[in-house]
Amino acid sequence: MDESAAVPDGPRSPGGRSRGGGDGRVRTGDTGRIEDALTAPLIEAVRDLGGYGGLVYLRSRDRRSLVLALVTGVPRSLLRTWWRVPVGGALPMAEAYRRDETLWLPDERATMVRFPHFTAGLPYSFGSAYRPVRAAGEVVGVLVVLRSAARSPLDADAVEPALRPAGQAMEERLTRLTAVPPGTGSGAYRIEYDDEPVGVRLPTPAVQPVRVGLIDWDLDTDRCTADDEALALLGIGRADFGGTMADIEARVSPDDLHELRASRHDALTLGRVRCRHFRVRDDSAGDEEAGYRPVELWGHLVRGGTGSDRILVGALVDAGSGFTAAEAAERLPDGLFSLDQDGRLTYANRRCEELLGGGREALLGRYPWEVITWLRDPAYEDRYRAAMLSQEQVSFLVRHPTGNWLSFVLYPDVHGLTGRVHPTGPPTGAEAVREAGSAAGAVPEAAAAAAAPPPGPVAAARAGALYHVVQMASVLTQAVTVEDVCRAVSEQLLPAFGVRELALYTVREGRMYLLWESGYPEGFLAPFEGVTLDTQLPGVHALTTRLPLFFESPEDLSLAYPGITLDRMSAWSFLPLIASGHPVGSCILGWDIPHRFTADERSALTALSGLAAQALERARLYDAESAVARGLQEGLLPHRLPAVEGLRTTGRYLPGTQGMAIGGDWYDVITTGRGVALVIGDVEGHSVGAAAVMGQLRSAVHAFAASERPPQEVITHTNRHLAELEADVCATCCYIELDPRTGRAFAVRAGHPPPLLRHPDGHAETLDLVGGVMLGVQTDAVYPVTALTLAPGSVLALYTDGLVEQPGSDIETGIEEVRRCLADTPADSVDHLADRLVRTARRARERPDDVALLLTAYR
Repeated sequence: MDESAAVPDGPRSPGGRSRGGGDGRVRTGDTGRIEDALTAPLIEAVRDLGGYGGLVYLRSRDRRSLVLALVTGVPRSLLRTWWRVPVGGALPMAEAYRRDETLWLPDERATMVRFPHFTAGLPYSFGSAYRPVRAAGEVVGVLVVLRSAARSPLDADAVEPALRPAGQAMEERLTRLTAVPPGTGSGAYRIEYDDEPVGVRLPTPAVQPVRVGLIDWDLDTDRCTADDEALALLGIGRADFGGTMADIEARVSPDDLHELRASRHDALTLGRVRCRHFRVRDDSAGDEEAGYRPVELWGHLVRGGTGSDRILVGALVDAGSGFTAAEAAERLPDGLFSLDQDGRLTYANRRCEELLGGGREALLGRYPWEVITWLRDPAYEDRYRAAMLSQEQVSFLVRHPTGNWLSFVLYPDVHGLTGRVHPTGPPTGAEAVREAGSAAGAVPEAAAAAAAPPPGPVAAARAGALYHVVQMASVLTQAVTVEDVCRAVSEQLLPAFGVRELALYTVREGRMYLLWESGYPEGFLAPFEGVTLDTQLPGVHALTTRLPLFFESPEDLSLAYPGITLDRMSAWSFLPLIASGHPVGSCILGWDIPHRFTADERSALTALSGLAAQALERARLYDAESAVARGLQEGLLPHRLPAVEGLRTTGRYLPGTQGMAIGGDWYDVITTGRGVALVIGDVEGHSVGAAAVMGQLRSAVHAFAASERPPQEVITHTNRHLAELEADVCATCCYIELDPRTGRAFAVRAGHPPPLLRHPDGHAETLDLVGGVMLGVQTDAVYPVTALTLAPGSVLALYTDGLVEQPGSDIETGIEEVRRCLADTPADSVDHLADRLVRTARRARERPDDVALLLTAYR
């Protein structure tokens, strides 16, 4: 994929949700189609790999992001940081997408080695597999399967075959979506996604269903009607049922007949029956001594058609499954609770209420760490995250405000989590290490301190918010230029906090200037460009007062700044960018719906703005130094090549991506009395010193060549000159003197890669020139000369090793690739040919070495 398509190339990156339309794209308006196509294969992939969760990422509309479309087995909330990831990012799903290859990371150690940024955001123990998702032969997304690292190891060679059936099913279904849309005569869908992820539930293991039967009981006549399910619960066949309560009483345990009679009393006095529990005979086992099945009666009293009849309309409920289990849990001495997949409480027994000091009504449907104040430390929420994302048991200790210690044990599965809590003693010695260390990421020395109750109201950031800070810090350490920092801030803040608009401003000479924007309407920010620091604007005030500003509605913002121009956003955050006490600029965030800023979120956003400010300040210094380096580099290289009759020459130079973007590669075209000298060289190293040596060598070669010395003497004298400089570096060089009238040439090579020659018929070859040692190694080295003859229409290519050396492959392979490219590309334009030869190097994210290329077309 092109670099331009992989990352934002400028200020704008659409952030709004797609709402469908008439363009035939599969987006929010067609979400059902995406679910229909991907749900079954996703579940199949999780099953085939023995995983516990799965994700599907699809490319965004602008092709710059991968957007999480489907999630199963994992809470969506735990993955919010990863709902949208950059295609060009150093993340496993992005790499699988770019390379179109399956990727397997068996555990957290493998993930940390290859993708440290990813591990910073999800520091838990799990394995993960990534397989490209295709449609009509084109990669449109990535399938991800999560697997417990505690399970038996899986061989890497087995991952692709295991995921292949699900991947092929996805491709077949998505390919059908790219065909002609139903009900239309033309057009095609494009598989893309720009909305929130859809949660898909993994199949639940079969459990005994709750059986309910309906009865009508006439309390005046004791006549009764019952449906088939009620008779089945009572163990009475339809043919044997006489329609009286006596038939039912005959099936009830003698010990529970009072409950049935009490039901009549409840109905007559209260008008209803609530949970009258009794047992009925169960002959299903076929034993001589029958068993009993517990049932419950619920109902309410109604009047018959005559106005005098009293009828109990009721339901018989089988109490032998869930009801009995809940009843048993209530008798346990330990606290039991259950959380759903998202972490909200769905059940707690009475003992749990007593130990935690919170009522069930207040806890149900809520996050425990939000309701119970002494559980608000992010470390406790992190235990839940560790359990759900590792699918392993987690235990930890907590000190109750009363001073007593409680032990928590969490038992997760893909549908939620069951917890057990019981009183225990304080952690000491090895026990403290064992209890604290059992939670992912716990530090034993800090465990007891973290468990202690806070002295007052807690306003600590949530664990999720803390991970945003950690993730941002990790990414910004790799950002070098101002553009890198702006892109990193945009790619992290937009998905992490649901932001729809972002603008980064910098301050220069008392004015505010836009560095980066994303999601704003075209031209909306133009009036704010270059405003002074006394302008009545929230972004300016946030910087001058050094205080963040938050507005939760348009009314709030308009009230604080009357007459301010508003766009379609509904909430805003204006964050000052301050680095080491120095004002750097402002960060403006916009939400498209009214947004309440919690204390956690305000703290996290403030911390993130500080990180961004430090990174921007560092990047500005780097950019300034790089500008100086580039100026030096441009001054040392020829500004333009001389025009020579019969020849067309052009050069290309690409600095390495490491260091100060300056190195020792150079090229030159020098006119001599015998023709023209074509020269290219490479001084080892990437520094200002290497560039200085390069400048001296270029001057020396130019002087020796202009004095009409033969090629061998030019290189010999240059070699001695480098040795006399005592620069403690060496260099390579290739020097060819060409007579444009005859095509005759004489070449000398000093440790440099061999030139390439494209013949008039289009085939290209590597010139086998006899070479000498590198310059600066041996003062008295001898450099042989090789004679050549160029036919009209030939193209000669001189290059440095940066063009042909790539990590993981040998230089011969790189030379062969460039030779094929030279042969396959039309030579009508020497500039087009040069651009084609350096295209791969130009688009590489990492370029360890400089690249220099000199092309000469002999006409």
